[in-house]
Amino acid sequence: MRQQTDVSLPGHVEHNQDYTMLLCSFGHFPRLIYCQTNLSKRLISFLGRKKMKRKPMILCAFGKKWNYVKCSVCMLFQLIMGILHLNWASSGSSMVVFHKERASASCRRVRHGVIVATGPATEAPLKVNQPLTKYDLINYFASGCKPKDEWRIGTEHEKFGFEFETLRPIKYKQIAALLNGIAARFEWEKIMEGDNIIGLKKGNRSISLEPGGQFELSGTPFKTLHQTCDELNSHLYQAKTVGEEMGIGFLGLGFQPKWKPQDIPRVPKVRYDIMQNYFNNNGLPQVEALLMTCSVQVNLDYSSEADMIKKMRTGLTLQPLAAAMFANSPFSGGIPSGYLSIRSYKVNQVDKRRTGMLPFVFYDTFGFEQYVDYALDVPMMFVYRENKYIDCGGMSFRDFMAGKLPAIPGKVPTLSDWENHLTTIFPEVRLKRYMEMRGADGGTSDMLCALPAFWVGLLYDEVSLHNALDMIVHWTPEERQNLRNMVPMTGLRTPFQGRLLRHVAEDVLQWAKDGLDRRGLNESSFLDPLKDVVGTGLTPADRLLDMFHNTWGNSVDPVFRERCY
Repeated sequence: MRQQTDVSLPGHVEHNQDYTMLLCSFGHFPRLIYCQTNLSKRLISFLGRKKMKRKPMILCAFGKKWNYVKCSVCMLFQLIMGILHLNWASSGSSMVVFHKERASASCRRVRHGVIVATGPATEAPLKVNQPLTKYDLINYFASGCKPKDEWRIGTEHEKFGFEFETLRPIKYKQIAALLNGIAARFEWEKIMEGDNIIGLKKGNRSISLEPGGQFELSGTPFKTLHQTCDELNSHLYQAKTVGEEMGIGFLGLGFQPKWKPQDIPRVPKVRYDIMQNYFNNNGLPQVEALLMTCSVQVNLDYSSEADMIKKMRTGLTLQPLAAAMFANSPFSGGIPSGYLSIRSYKVNQVDKRRTGMLPFVFYDTFGFEQYVDYALDVPMMFVYRENKYIDCGGMSFRDFMAGKLPAIPGKVPTLSDWENHLTTIFPEVRLKRYMEMRGADGGTSDMLCALPAFWVGLLYDEVSLHNALDMIVHWTPEERQNLRNMVPMTGLRTPFQGRLLRHVAEDVLQWAKDGLDRRGLNESSFLDPLKDVVGTGLTPADRLLDMFHNTWGNSVDPVFRERCY
């Protein structure tokens, strides 16, 4: 379908907020158009007054703009029948076109008419009459493209709750009381699973629980680093205000330093039970990665498929560098683990089909379609139907699209199922309708603000991004993977291409600072903690180990005071 020149609105046609979905087939591939309801009858009348030509002009509304659309005569009847027979639905007025060609050809804004999950699993509120196609999934990623002035910064971070008196992890009963207290005092809405409170939400932000009771804030997408850091500090104030009255503190580390998996209380979420059963059935050492880790990640936007590719490659290649600078998990079981970031090491041991450095991202053919192919074959864990999680037994989303899931035979997925499936894939950089940089340990509040500053300065500035791309262009797959494997143990002291990773970090950190300076928002001060890390070569984990050996008398208990928010 070609969109022709805009014309003025005929005086007898009125705007209406209700829309109908018109199915019009061009060739053999269906395409969807959203047109205003009020135009339906008028369109038929309009066509009736015109002489039928080979390609008549049809007046159709897209939001508040009016366009002439050409349809072939043989398809005109189908369009009119669509007007007469399709159910009314309320939707946005954006034009939706599912191209037969690759979605990368056009990265346009799309509203799918379904609600997709950003935290807890959700179901599509509308029934799907046609099964999803691969092109729908490609367009899902394409719909995330945004112009630069709409790029935002979202930060997510996790922390351990512990009892001040015993240092033990807090039990679910305490977590529930904590959530209820925050909801009552600071006006958050509760998220329930059955009779259990499992999170809170307010506007675009939410508080959720990880499998071992880790407390996670998923922040609002903001325009500036000042806003996202203010939100972080507000959240910590609220959590501490309620927590301290209950004798509860929050620990900013990447890995549980003292207690073992059997000491960690479980969160009553069916989703996590299914995940743990899946990993256990496949003989994968994942329990510690689920129950005993805390990370911080930043979510960033892309403007096009080409922009996504550049950011994806840069993010994946430099994720080990971020892991080194933010290394903050040197302890396990009450003693040094032998790693600066044992969290990074443990995560790297989980199911290789859904984690890692994604070598295919560096192929010349990479784009939205190739990420879809990858995700289609990652084993599923669950689907969500009628407010229940259903175990999928490790089948692929490709099987689901063919109606071949034994748990729900004959059923096909919605876009919400696709979004939920993407949350069970854990690469170093994860693609959704935005990109998640996932390589850093949880840490102190200033380090939590430094992570988005680092990636925004590097990836949101064209000059800094191209500097990074020029540096990494000749890194081999083996070098990238070796760096990922070595960094959890050796951090910034990792040898790389004849020098230390610390020296690579000096260049990259300068590019990040330059990028922030060019934004003109006075944000570069958020990088100050990283300047100290790179300047001295000492990561947060190095400093903790020094205190363990020289100040704390080889006891890990003082870390609960040292890293308490």
